[in-house]
Amino acid sequence: MTAPHLPVLLDEVLTALAIGPGERHVDGTYGAGGYTAAMLKAGADVVAFDRDPDAIAAARPHDRLTLVQDCFSRLDQAGDVDGVVLDIGVSSMQIDQPGRGFSFQSDGPLDMRMEQAGPSAADFLNTADETEIADIIYTLGDEKKSRRIAHAIVDARPLATTMDLSRAVRRAVGHKPGEKKDPATRTFQAIRMHVNRELGELEDGLAAAERALKPGGRLAVVTFHSLEDRMVKLFLRRRSGAEPAGSRHLPAVAAVRVPSFEAVGKPVRATEAEVARNPRARSATLRSARRTAAPAWPAHESLIS
Repeated sequence: MTAPHLPVLLDEVLTALAIGPGERHVDGTYGAGGYTAAMLKAGADVVAFDRDPDAIAAARPHDRLTLVQDCFSRLDQAGDVDGVVLDIGVSSMQIDQPGRGFSFQSDGPLDMRMEQAGPSAADFLNTADETEIADIIYTLGDEKKSRRIAHAIVDARPLATTMDLSRAVRRAVGHKPGEKKDPATRTFQAIRMHVNRELGELEDGLAAAERALKPGGRLAVVTFHSLEDRMVKLFLRRRSGAEPAGSRHLPAVAAVRVPSFEAVGKPVRATEAEVARNPRARSATLRSARRTAAPAWPAHESLIS
């Protein structure tokens, strides 16, 4: 039996959202519905997005809940809202299903697609250039042995299952029984993030939240990966005026943009007690802010890297 899904930093997220009765909020990453259930209990009307059709199919209906099977990068289709919460990354339900191919702990098809559509992890790994595979594993997985792993992956093609991939990684870097961290962990994370365009989705989702939030609306984002947390941090710093706008790849911006966010909260992490209840919370970071009345910034200034 798998452990029940526990929403991470739930109390802290609810504090950041400061839900008032009758307000309209977006849960951009519905998953098992933990945040949504708490938001409904607090009196909000909720529009919940999830790109995974299984999550939408398993959702419990509620008269104040609207379900949307779509990426959270398009959450602004919900219209003007009072709050947005995003819980970034793979859900425990996806990991716990071997048939989805997210985990190296049990054998299954090498899939990893959150939307269950488009190219799978196997499609990518069986066709991509060795250098591209190595670069993705290095960048998204922070894996120092990425080139050795990529060579082993190409040498093992065609790959069809999660065990095919994990065996290739272990063969490349070695694996001792009983090791605390499986050597395939970083590679699986990197391939999953690439297949689902997770960093691009986060960047687009933050900009969509900026467009959807009313003046005074609240944004709460929970991340589990240092690259994702850095993106949220930079987005909020830039949008709140704490860091100059623009990019080294773009001409200097003549006009000074009015901050679209304020009251940027300090990063919040799980207590020892929560980590003991839910080990997934160990790497979680919550960042939050409040929307100003300023217009959303132009699309080309959504660049945050």
